[in-house]
Amino acid sequence: MMTRLFRILLAVGTLSAFALRAAADGAAPAIPALAAPSDANATAFTSDQLLSALTHDLASHYRLEGDFRLELVRPWTPPDRTAAAWDVVVTEYPATPTETLYLRCSLLADGAVASDVTLTLRASLWRDAWFAREPLVSGATFDRQLLDLRRVDCLRERNALPATVGDDSFIFTRQVPADRVVTWQDVARRPLVRKGDVVDVVASEGGLLVTMKAQATENGIRGDMVTVRNMETRKDISGLVVAEDRVEVRF
Repeated sequence: MMTRLFRILLAVGTLSAFALRAAADGAAPAIPALAAPSDANATAFTSDQLLSALTHDLASHYRLEGDFRLELVRPWTPPDRTAAAWDVVVTEYPATPTETLYLRCSLLADGAVASDVTLTLRASLWRDAWFAREPLVSGATFDRQLLDLRRVDCLRERNALPATVGDDSFIFTRQVPADRVVTWQDVARRPLVRKGDVVDVVASEGGLLVTMKAQATENGIRGDMVTVRNMETRKDISGLVVAEDRVEVRF
């Protein structure tokens, strides 16, 4: 029996010099304890990692464009453990992003829930926006030469007109004082058809094309349906604004 045990231990390579001597003396060899495996990649989870994960998650969830930033309003205590892989799962999103966010989320350590937390965060979203370089008058065409670009927090200045919007198809709908941010309420699409103006009306049916003059009874931008009045019959018809002073009617 002892010879058989000796051969098995020798075959699996677990015999120490002490065990070999003990076996030779006829005593039962001591089997050394195997050390528990350690994960050299296990780390604690930090507040910086938490904010980085939440920033990426919220920017993706809300499809935010710009420099999105988050700060903890109150101190946060990380879980008292380490893990090789940490994940943050938001369990409840606010309806819209605002300056102050209340988030419920779970922290997963190697796939298991390590903590459920409710966080209060201060959020900001920085983008370039238009500012009036000089006073702007109502009805003027949008002209970038009269404007400056500055960085603003769009969660504070929610109506600020971003730098990605604005060309000569816009006009100012009211006066804007110098050095003030331009907002969505300050601009509108420039009407291609204006109330009272005489416009060209093109009517088509099959291969038949008819043109005539008509008077617009309302303003309209490209793509709007407007009412125009036939100048001979005085009848009103509806048409689609397709270009400057041009309306298309389809039967």
